[in-house]
Amino acid sequence: MADSTEMPKHDTEGSAGGRIRVVPVLITLAAAAAALPLGWAAWNAYIGAPWTRDGTVRVYVDTIAPEVGGRIVALPVADNQFVHKGDLLMVIDPTNYRIAVRLAEAAVRQSEVTAQNAEKESRRRQELTTLSVTVEQQESFAATAAAAEAQYQQALANLDQARVNLERTQIRSPVNGFVTNLLAQLGDYASAGQNEISLIDGDSFWVDGYFEETSLHAIHEGDPASMKLMGYRGILSGHVASIARGIQVANAQPDRAGLAMVNPIFTWVRLAQRIPVRIAIDRVPNGVRLVAGMTATVQVDPKPETSQR
Repeated sequence: MADSTEMPKHDTEGSAGGRIRVVPVLITLAAAAAALPLGWAAWNAYIGAPWTRDGTVRVYVDTIAPEVGGRIVALPVADNQFVHKGDLLMVIDPTNYRIAVRLAEAAVRQSEVTAQNAEKESRRRQELTTLSVTVEQQESFAATAAAAEAQYQQALANLDQARVNLERTQIRSPVNGFVTNLLAQLGDYASAGQNEISLIDGDSFWVDGYFEETSLHAIHEGDPASMKLMGYRGILSGHVASIARGIQVANAQPDRAGLAMVNPIFTWVRLAQRIPVRIAIDRVPNGVRLVAGMTATVQVDPKPETSQR
């Protein structure tokens, strides 16, 4: 005898099919709900906040050239070595400069004695009456004493210069930084005024972001900025230090007659000029090595209008 309470199979199958059809709808609604805030965040990141992939790490480079010439007798640094301000970088052979100091000291002593004797002779003649010495002789001795004093002062100056030159045989670092592209070698002859050592100023790193001119209205000095270097995941933080006030304009270049050369070709598609914006670096994540010339992506987060006034 059949059970009269058994449910029809087609009703159960219909309910399961309805639930299955509802799942894609729910997934679609959830995805749309998640896409709205993500899309808004992307809009603010790419449209609301000025950003550029055209950024470069910059730094000041100190070129060290000896002020006196001579053979390099000491070179206690190596390429890419970090040095502190005041550390010894190079020593020029001081032999000739020590001799020059001794010669200058001897010249000072000699000229001092000569000046003292001339002054005594002049004073003695000035104390005599015109019956013993003529006025012309008095003036002549006074002039001799003045010339001897001038020679003494010149000898003192020469001694100061000789001592300065001796001190300049030791070249020390003017900044905290890194020795870079070291080509000088022990025993080389270093000429005065010729660059021998270049130093990367370790305290002067910044980033230049080249923003399109259409974004400059949203960038102000002091705005916070974030930077990402190619090859690193860490984000550098900083702020807008300044905005450049000029770039090169091709149409402003003069010809030989001094007249402006204007390009006669004008296209309807105009590319926005890129303006350098200097970003000061406030924080560098651990493990990030700053190297001048590295590529950076820069984003500026404009302050609210109320805080800019």
